[in-house]
Amino acid sequence: MTNAREVDIGERPGPSPEIRESDMHIVNWRPWACASLAVLLLAATAAGAEPMAFAPNEKSGTISIIDTASDKVVGEIEVGVKPRGLAVTRDGKLIYVSDQRADAVHVVDVAARRVIADIEIGASPEGVSISADGKWVATALEDANAVALVDTRTNKVAATIPLAGKNPEHAVFSPDGKWLYVSAENGTSVDVIDVAARKAVSSVPVAHRPRGIAFTPDGKLAYVACEVDTTLFAIDVASHKPLSSLKIGVAIGGVTMHPDGKRVFVADGKGASVFAIDTATNKVIATVEVGKRPWNMAITPDGRKLYVANGRSNSVSVIDVTTFRKLLDIPVGELPWGVAIPVAHGSHPGTP
Repeated sequence: MTNAREVDIGERPGPSPEIRESDMHIVNWRPWACASLAVLLLAATAAGAEPMAFAPNEKSGTISIIDTASDKVVGEIEVGVKPRGLAVTRDGKLIYVSDQRADAVHVVDVAARRVIADIEIGASPEGVSISADGKWVATALEDANAVALVDTRTNKVAATIPLAGKNPEHAVFSPDGKWLYVSAENGTSVDVIDVAARKAVSSVPVAHRPRGIAFTPDGKLAYVACEVDTTLFAIDVASHKPLSSLKIGVAIGGVTMHPDGKRVFVADGKGASVFAIDTATNKVIATVEVGKRPWNMAITPDGRKLYVANGRSNSVSVIDVTTFRKLLDIPVGELPWGVAIPVAHGSHPGTP
């Protein structure tokens, strides 16, 4: 079992020996800027304003904070070396973000705009999700072929669960918190973890290189995008068996569910576009062009705007879900991995 290291920002430990000096980022600490951002975030919460969206930038070592009301970047948080998967607590106060080079998950205080704890998590962490009750954070460990389960009350790893699949990318909780669905990039199946039992209990056959995962709000279906075979699978959660499949795009990856469960969105990395699919008919109803290599996404609480991370454009595209029209591209850091929005505002954790 691996424990968290609770550290003060002035006493953060140095990087592991494997981290190159060129990967290091100098924190430019501006107390006045942090105070201003804290006031902005608290005011937004008090006023019931639109939520913030958070985009982890792999190459910059930062998290960009986007105000979804103005669609502008209102701040950045220096975090680790190579941040990737990110999950936000329901109240939007804390972020859990994986750091692939440090083999850690950093806990970030959003208002203070700083890392308040580092959790030693395991080899090459990537996708992160948080359970609906906020008690558990799951992280896919690529090199360990496992999922780490963190107790958020202690910030300690409660279990590391081995998988049949190789090179897991996403580990996503079902809405009721009973299951974790885990995609393994070097395989053709999705592992199913019984969270209470803390073990893998099933393996769902899909196609080559499964990546993004999203559940319908009622938890009855899970959608999984398989990149190599460009196929989207709908899985029956009760039986852990595929119900249907749909061939789309060139190299699909990220998946996000609309809050009403009637539409699912799939990013096509090589096609530089996002597909909107009707979950009742399993047909594409719209295709929206975005930036280069769109990856992971998140949707606003009212289901009106979709935020898409464009890895090679260093931007986040904003899509009007009502008209299926791209509104604008927001410049962020280098190599954005995805987008996350607090669950309390209606986004699905772990499918940024």
